[in-house]
Parts: sequence; C-alpha cells; structure tokens
Amino acid sequence: MLIFAPKESKPEERRAPLVPDIVRKLTRLGAEVAVESGIGAGPGHADSEYAEAGATVVDDRHDYLGKADLVLRLGAPSVDEIALLRRGAIHASYLDPFNRGDLLDALVSQGVSAICMEMIPRTTLAQKMDALSSQANLAGYVAVIIGAERLNMVLPMMMTPSGTLKPSRVFIIGCGVAGLQAIATAKRLGARVEAFDTRPVVEEQVQSLGAKFVKVDLGETGQTKDGYARALTEEQMSLQREAMAKVIAQSDIVITTAQVFGRKAPVIVTEEMVRSMRPGSVIVDLAVETGGNVEGSRVGEEVDVNGVNIVGLANLPGRVPTHASQMYAANLGNLIEHFWDKEEKVLKLDTDDEIMDGCLIIHNGEIRSEMIRKAREEA
Repeated sequence: MLIFAPKESKPEERRAPLVPDIVRKLTRLGAEVAVESGIGAGPGHADSEYAEAGATVVDDRHDYLGKADLVLRLGAPSVDEIALLRRGAIHASYLDPFNRGDLLDALVSQGVSAICMEMIPRTTLAQKMDALSSQANLAGYVAVIIGAERLNMVLPMMMTPSGTLKPSRVFIIGCGVAGLQAIATAKRLGARVEAFDTRPVVEEQVQSLGAKFVKVDLGETGQTKDGYARALTEEQMSLQREAMAKVIAQSDIVITTAQVFGRKAPVIVTEEMVRSMRPGSVIVDLAVETGGNVEGSRVGEEVDVNGVNIVGLANLPGRVPTHASQMYAANLGNLIEHFWDKEEKVLKLDTDDEIMDGCLIIHNGEIRSEMIRKAREEA
C-alpha cells in the first residue's frame, strides 16, 4: 500500500501530517511511504530525516496524489486536488464536514473513501487517535501563553522588597480538553484561576487542577454521548451571561473555549461584559474560527475595545508546530496501525468497528454519516 503525505497547502500552516518517527512506524507495518519535499519545514524536520526513516521524498505532488492508495493530510484538500485522487483511494484529514459540502460532494464524485479526523469517536479506545483532543490540548496551553504575554501584569503572586504583587485572575469558560489544559497552564504560572462549564460533571476535574468552579444553575444541560456540551436554550444562555458578568469584570485574562460540535459557537461574552473589564485586560477567543464566543472578535485579528485586547488568532496549535505535528502524526499512525491488515499489508476499512464507522464519512460513493446527512438536509 502506497501512503503519500503532501506538505500543507496553506503558507501559514506550519504543522505536518507525518513526522519521521511515524514514517518508521508505517514502514515497519509494511507500507510504502512517500512524502513531499519540504513537508517537515514547519516542525523542523529535514527531508533527509524522512528519507532515513524509510520514506521516498518526492517533488511531484500531483503524480503521487494520483497514484497513492492512502493520502494523509492535516488540512482539508482543495476541490482541484481531490480531482487528482484515483478512484478507490482513501483520504484522511480534517474536512470541516458541516461547512464544506463542496469537498464532500467532490470526494463522493471522485469515488474516494474519506476518513474525517474530526469525527473520531471520543471513546477510551479511540483516545490515541483523537486529533481534535490532541490539538485542543495544545491550543489551551498556547491561549494562556498568549494571554500572559499580552497582559500588562505578571501572573503569579510575588512578595518583593517593593511590596506584594497580587496574582492575576484568569477565567476559563468551557472546560473541555482545551479549557482544562488552559486551567493547568495558568495555575502553573501562578494565576488565580476560575472556570465555568455548562456540564456540572467537570466540576471535580476543575477543582483537581486547583481552580475554582463557578456554579450557575442552568437547569437541565449535560453532554452528548461523545462528551461534547449540548447547546443551551436562549433562557439558559441569558442566565449564564448574567452569572458570568461579575466574574468577567474582575478578571485580567478571559479564555473562551466553548464550542458545540457541528454548529456555530455560542456568543457568551457580550460587548457590555468586555467593556466592564479593566483596560489592559486580555480575552483570548479559542472559538473564533467557528463563529466566536466573544462579541466583536475577528478571525486572525486582535481587536481593542475600550482598552481590552480581544485576541482572535487562528490555529493556535500551529504556533507550536513541532509538538502539534508529533501529536497529529501519532494520531494518524495509531489509526492506521489499529486497522492494518498484517497479511495483506493494507488499511482495512472495517465499518463494523465503532471507530471506523464513526470517522469513515464517505465510502462506496456515498456519505455514510447520518449526522452529516441530517445537517445537510437542515441547511
């Protein structure tokens, strides 16, 4: 089986879908691996490292896209490059399936089987393949570093000959993977940390990291079977905003991570809340790429509102490309290894398996995912 990993198309993307260690893993399985020259520039891996790991380093991207049995990427492909894939090939990457119907239609038309990395089930067995979680972990870390760098104060309490400096207050909204890592990072840096989530079940996790959990009685909330927060009603959103307004006004850094899978992110922090914060404070909106949790945040920009810096930078995991590539490549490698047929030396698309059934969204010329089909019908 020929596996090909092209370098990422977007110039601002510094992550890579494969690193040399995972190339070694795939070649040991019996796969033939080819990578495009320059694939490891962002994370700092030379072409020679890939070659030493057993990969063929090639310059002709289009040729290998056309003959590969399995194409591995990080970002979604373009419609033009989907047209180069051979019928019957397998393509694995992020696909943004609820917003990029054009890509799904192109993959169906081309007769390509598509593994969507966003659709890996959040189960114990699938943890080592869960790219969303691995990248969110890094995003939570980077969000705190960005907030700390832009804040005009230090985070920890300091007792100095000049007097005592109080710890900065950090408020994390949304306690999924990114939020929990943000809490842990802010605590390690010495901040006073508070956190909120619509799922009461995460309170214990928040407290175990040394943060205070802000309780708001929203009535029935809960989470999906995959661990995602359920969308709130308008009444619940109003109660949530009212309760959080006081905490936000006292915070020096606010980090928002609240997202609803497959839907636009909810607006949680209003302009009024932003204006209640002290000038010099910072808000980092981790949900900016899916609509944003903060009123006024803009993708790829930093917006000043009454002296408060709203940071809407995209692709935070891409700011630590070495570790982000290592983790994403490991997710792909673990997925391939789990479904690898050792005798035939091919990737088996076993749809009887819960993991493959969840992430193989296109196969045999049709969209398999009921969730995606329903979303398209409702659009």
